[in-house]
Amino acid sequence: MARPRQFDEEQVIRAVRDQFWDAGYAATSLEDLVRVSGLGKGSLYGAFGDKHRLFLRALREYTDTSGGYLREMLASTPRALDALRAFVLAPVDDPGGAAARRGCLMANSTYELATTDPDVVAEARRTYETTTALVAECVRRAQDEGDLPRDVDPVETARALLAAQQGLVFMGRTGLDIDTLTATARALATRLLPDARPGTTPQGASI
Repeated sequence: MARPRQFDEEQVIRAVRDQFWDAGYAATSLEDLVRVSGLGKGSLYGAFGDKHRLFLRALREYTDTSGGYLREMLASTPRALDALRAFVLAPVDDPGGAAARRGCLMANSTYELATTDPDVVAEARRTYETTTALVAECVRRAQDEGDLPRDVDPVETARALLAAQQGLVFMGRTGLDIDTLTATARALATRLLPDARPGTTPQGASI
């Protein structure tokens, strides 16, 4: 009879996820994974497979968790237009700029591995299509609420918002200062999602 595992599997996944997130895939060694997980090489690979399989497991759990947060945020924000703006501004929602400099694990991994790892490409496509569908549904709600024109295509708009957000992620990774990045994010939100209600000033616009 196999012995039960004597470690918290989710805690290990979070630890190796953060290692990959901070250092990248190529720069993360087996010694790094052993150190952050607290497991021996045999236990680590016996439970999760090799480095590549462990990375894909951590990446999938990251994207699934992020997708859950996004779904909840978009659905629970009272006004859909505000939810869409929050989506665009997410890369700069940390005033200190640490989140912007760290970037998104999915985006970072895609930049690093898209030309060499088809599994990462497949995960990126799955993630971005899921995100597009969630954002498009929120666009439709904003249309129903009278905040976006009816002739706007929800899927095309969602892809434009995703492209804007991911562009901000990339700019944050280059070390652009947080004030400039925040101003850019607000300008994008204002131009892509102007407030159509009479007597209002779009977020990020001058009064």
